[in-house]
Formats: sequence, structure tokens, C-alpha cells
Amino acid sequence: MKLLLDQGLPRGSAELLRSRGIDTVHVGELAMASADDPSILDTAREVGRVVVTLDADFHTLLALSGCSSPSVIRIRIEKLRAAELAELLFNVTTQTQQPLIAGAMVSVQPTRLRVRHLPLGRAETPRD
Repeated sequence: MKLLLDQGLPRGSAELLRSRGIDTVHVGELAMASADDPSILDTAREVGRVVVTLDADFHTLLALSGCSSPSVIRIRIEKLRAAELAELLFNVTTQTQQPLIAGAMVSVQPTRLRVRHLPLGRAETPRD
């Protein structure tokens, strides 16, 4: 699993995830801190990374495009610190590894994990 953390997420989470064996980079490490959302999606698709973001726009862009990649994890929990985000992402990627590999939009809330397969229209998997 290879992750690309969007701006707004703690940069230190990337290093913590790498120490746990998850290939992770932050957009800031790629000089993409001010890149627009379509550019981040294109880069993730080209290099085979799952985008992790706080931004709902990524899910909207994927839904409108009809694309089956890249997968996107949207974190809907505010003010997570680096260690908290790293632990959360470790657990989420473990639970949703197969859908993320196949192409999915994952939404993470405090008490709920929702998986929507890409392209949209395939069966959804609620994980409460």
C-alpha cells in the first residue's frame, strides 16, 4: 500500500507510517503543497498511490470523472495529531486493503467506515 497525504494532514504522519512499513509521502515532500486537487489525483494515479485527505472535493472529482483510480481515503475527523492519524490510517488500510487496491473511496468518521467501490455504481460495503 502506497499513500499520498494531502496538505492539511500532519506531515509527521508520513514518517510514522513509513516506520510501520507503509510507503507514505506527504504532498509537501513532493513540492506539491500548493497543487490543486486534480493535479494531486493525477500524480497519485500515475505513481499508484492512495490519496488521503480531509477534503470532500476529491470524492466529488472521482464521482464526476467515472475513473476507477486512484483510491481516496477521506478523513472526517478533525484535529488529529500525527501519531493519531498514523494509527488511524494503519487500521483503515488494514481493514480496507482489498477495496483500496481495486479502486475505492473510503470515508472515515469517528464511529463509521464507509467504502464505495470505483467506478461508482458497484456494490457498496458499510463497515460499522
